[in-house]
Amino acid sequence: MSSNLTAAGFPTQALTGEMLELDEDDDLEVFSKDVTLTDGSSVSASLPTSPSSMTNQYRFEEESDARDIFVTVDNPESHVTALETFITYRVVTKTTRSDFDSCEYEVRRRYQDFLWLRDRLEETHPTLIVHPLPEKFVMKGMVERFNNDFIETRRKALHKFLCRIAEHSILSCNADFKIFLTAQAWELTSHKKQGPGLLSRMGDTVRAVAASVRGVKNRPEEFVAMQEYVDTFSQRMGSLDKVTQRIFKEMKEYLDDLKQYGPTYVLWSGSEEELVEPLKGVAGCIDKCCQATEEQLSQMSDNLVPLLHEYVLCSDTIKAVLRRRDNIQTEYEAKYDILVNKQADREALKGEVEKLEDKVECANSALKGDWERWQSKMRGDVKAGFVSTAQKNIDYHEKEETHTCTGRTCKLHTERHPV
Repeated sequence: MSSNLTAAGFPTQALTGEMLELDEDDDLEVFSKDVTLTDGSSVSASLPTSPSSMTNQYRFEEESDARDIFVTVDNPESHVTALETFITYRVVTKTTRSDFDSCEYEVRRRYQDFLWLRDRLEETHPTLIVHPLPEKFVMKGMVERFNNDFIETRRKALHKFLCRIAEHSILSCNADFKIFLTAQAWELTSHKKQGPGLLSRMGDTVRAVAASVRGVKNRPEEFVAMQEYVDTFSQRMGSLDKVTQRIFKEMKEYLDDLKQYGPTYVLWSGSEEELVEPLKGVAGCIDKCCQATEEQLSQMSDNLVPLLHEYVLCSDTIKAVLRRRDNIQTEYEAKYDILVNKQADREALKGEVEKLEDKVECANSALKGDWERWQSKMRGDVKAGFVSTAQKNIDYHEKEETHTCTGRTCKLHTERHPV
């Protein structure tokens, strides 16, 4: 194998070591100095240390192997109505938490319910990284919508989505997550109607647009580095994702050709008595090549293809989280500018500014903790996926070499026993 390729078969330039490392900075500075107002009072941007601080509410608990909630997504069922066709999945929850009325729950949820849960988690925790859901529509060229492969691929992705939430020390305690896991269908429908109204959502959208137009003035260097990392990570993962999907498609076409190729030799052997043994030997060799190729395709379909696409979606999720963090800081900066310039009653605004300042600190602390957690998970996933793919490639080529040797033996036999 060329020295420019990794064991997984990808160019070394595609994912360099620096992509799996980010400078660790234990300090989190929102602004470099406390800002003094014209009347001598000040608004500090340093992280508060009091127990009641919003920042302390987002300090992550130590990771523990002793989990107290486990979720499984399985048993997909198809439903056909006069208006639509959709799939529901069984969601089974087992827990020892005291705030649950029972230790086990079983409900059925459709894809729209998972979307609702993700949206609610992002609204409640705007600067935590919520694991992405699979897209509503399938990746082009991979599988057809609602066939068994598509349903199983989506089931696995939905299962991983809920497991990642269940593993999270903050998201797993979210009230909407509990409702999702425990409520019957009609109860969940009723609960959804109690969410933010249209006007409230429109107001949030308008504020987000205004913040993005205004732009953040003093983004902390840590989040500048984070943005640069995610941009590069997204580009490289996107490239790997596209190449892998193309390889997968080409291997499927190659396998289809092999399956048509082998029987030709079997049929030929029926009309050539002197070539029966070598022709059947070639057919057997092709059959073994088919089996090896099917195993490699299965590994790619179950492991590498969804892994790469998952982290393409993850990068988009983190970009959205960074935008929301910037919007929170921009809102604070706008209020602070009004306060400093005395464009309104300073005493009335001072309380708002302090709350927004605390909100910025809380957002920064939450994102910093979740970023470190996400990087650890990502590195473990990517390493495991690439190592598994590399081992499967080694196995595949070793089998291919064995089958090639068998084919050479058949050819030698034919040359020694000409018709």
